[in-house]
Amino acid sequence: MTKIRTATADDAALLARLNDHVHALHVEHRPDLFTPSPDAAAHFEEQIAAPAVTVFIAESADGTAVGYAVARIVHWPGNTFAVPDDVVYLDQLAVSPDAARTGIGSALLDAVRAHGRTAGCRRLTTAVWHFNTPARAFYESAGLAPMNQQMDQLL
Repeated sequence: MTKIRTATADDAALLARLNDHVHALHVEHRPDLFTPSPDAAAHFEEQIAAPAVTVFIAESADGTAVGYAVARIVHWPGNTFAVPDDVVYLDQLAVSPDAARTGIGSALLDAVRAHGRTAGCRRLTTAVWHFNTPARAFYESAGLAPMNQQMDQLL
C-alpha cells in the first residue's frame, strides 16, 4: 500500500536523493543546461517554503520514501488573447528506479490532480523533456496529451 504525504522542510535532503537519478538523466542528455552537482537540498527547501507549491512524498508499506511530486498552483490572469485560468502545474515527478512500474507515479499524479481540484484548478499541466521517452509514455498513458512543443537551438 502506497501512502502519500505532504513534505516538510525536514524532507529536503530526502527529496534531493530521490531526485538524483532523474537529474543524472538530465545532465547526461543536456549537459549544456544542467550541472552535475546542484545544491538539490537547498532547491527543495525553497520549493517546500513557496506558498503556491505543495510537495508530495510517496512511501511504500514499510515507510520507505519511493517517489515525490512537486505541484505548483498557477493563476493566469488572462489577456486580450487568452482566457484567465487556474492550473496545477506538475513541476517535477520522480520515482525510485527500484519502485518503477509499481503504481507509485500514478498515485503521485492522482495526489496532484486532487490537490488541483481542491484549489479550484481547471487543468493539470506539465512539461517533459523530449529525450525522456519513458516519462512521455507515462504521462500519455495517464491521460495527458501534448499541448505545445518548445524547441531550442544553440547559437
